[in-house]
Amino acid sequence: MQLGDARAGKLATNLAAFGRTLRRAGVQVDSARIALAVDAVQAVGLERRADLSAALEAVLVSREQDREVFRELFDLFFRNPDVANKLLAQMLPSAEGRAEPSRRRPRVREALAPQQAYGRPSAPPPEDQKVEFDAAMTASDRERLRQADFNTLSASEYRLVERLARDIRLPLPEFETRRTRPGQRGAALHWAGVLQESVRSGGEALRLPRLQRCAQPLPLLVLVDVSGSMERYARLLLAFLHAATRRHARRDVFAFGTRLTDLTPAFRLADTDAMLLQAGRMIEDFAGGTQLGESLATLHARHARRLVGRRTLVLLITDGLDTGPPDLLVQELAWLRRRCRRLLWLNPLLRFEGYAPLARGAAALHAQAHGMLAVHNLARLEDLAASLAALLRR
Repeated sequence: MQLGDARAGKLATNLAAFGRTLRRAGVQVDSARIALAVDAVQAVGLERRADLSAALEAVLVSREQDREVFRELFDLFFRNPDVANKLLAQMLPSAEGRAEPSRRRPRVREALAPQQAYGRPSAPPPEDQKVEFDAAMTASDRERLRQADFNTLSASEYRLVERLARDIRLPLPEFETRRTRPGQRGAALHWAGVLQESVRSGGEALRLPRLQRCAQPLPLLVLVDVSGSMERYARLLLAFLHAATRRHARRDVFAFGTRLTDLTPAFRLADTDAMLLQAGRMIEDFAGGTQLGESLATLHARHARRLVGRRTLVLLITDGLDTGPPDLLVQELAWLRRRCRRLLWLNPLLRFEGYAPLARGAAALHAQAHGMLAVHNLARLEDLAASLAALLRR
C-alpha cells in the first residue's frame, strides 16, 4: 500500500507533526514511536477512522493518564484536512473540533496554542512566555528549573515544572504482610508445590518450594495545606503525589485550610488533569487561612479508621503557619503521632538557610513530627524517596 494522502501525499510527515503535538501536550513520544506509528498505519490502512485511532493509540500512548489527551487531540488533528499544512508551519488550529475550548483539557489547550511559524518574523514573546513546552530544552535550563523554588517560577515555567514533577517516582518502603506466596525463601514449605515437583520427577522431591511472606507498600495518608501561603505549592504537590503514588493500594489524601476536605475520590481518577479539576471543585477554602488543629480534630472524629494498625505513613505538607488554638493543635498532633508509624513534615520553608520553627504551629509540628523534609523544588522531590527511606530506618 502506498502510504500517502490524496490531497498532500505527506501522511508520514503529518504523523510526525501529530507526534510533536502529543509531545507538546506532555505525552512521551520519541522518534521510535513515530516509526511504529507509520508501521501501524500501513498495517490497518486508512479506510476506517476508528481503526486508525486505535492503532496510533496502541503505539504512541504508554500511560493511562495520557489516553484521554490522545483521543481529544486525535479528534481535533484529523478532523480538518488543512490542519496538516498548518502544523507543518507550526501553526496549530485554535477553533475547530468537537470539544468546546472551555471543556478541553489544559494539556490539550496548551498543545493547540499558536506557535511561531518557520521563516516568519514575529514579535518577541513576553517574559512570562519564553519557556517552551518541548523536550528540546537545554541541560542548563533543566538544571535551573530543578533547583528553582516553586514560588519564584513564572506561569509558563510553573506549568512546565508541574509536568516534569509528574514523571518523578516515589517508591515507598514495604512491609511484610501475614499473607504468603510460593517463593525461593521462607520458613514454611509449600506442600502443594512439593507434591507437584515430585510428580514431575517420578516421585522424588528434588526441590522444596517454600512459602514467603508477601510485601506491600506502607499505607499512605497525605495532608496538604491549601492556605494562601501554600497556594503555589499545593497544586504542584497534588499533581506530583497523584502520579507518584498511582500504583499504591492504600492512599488517602486530605486538603486542609479552614476545614478538612477529603480528596481521596478525586485521587482515584486516572488522569492527573481530571484529578486537579475535581479537587478544585471540592476544595471550598483554597487560598484562605490555616486551621490545622481543627482539621486534625475532624480527621480524628470522622476518619480515624483511615490510619491502619500503626503502619500508616503520614505526610503532612504545610509551612506550619497555623492560626488556630495551639493547645488543640498539640493535642491532635500527639494523637496522630500515636496512631501512625511515622509522621513526616514536608515543609517548603526549609529552603531558607537558618530556618527555625518559631511560629506556634511550626513549633508544635517540630516537637511531634518524626522528621522534617524540604519540598520546594524538583531536586527535593527527586530526593524525597531516599529521604523517606532513611527516616523510616532511623
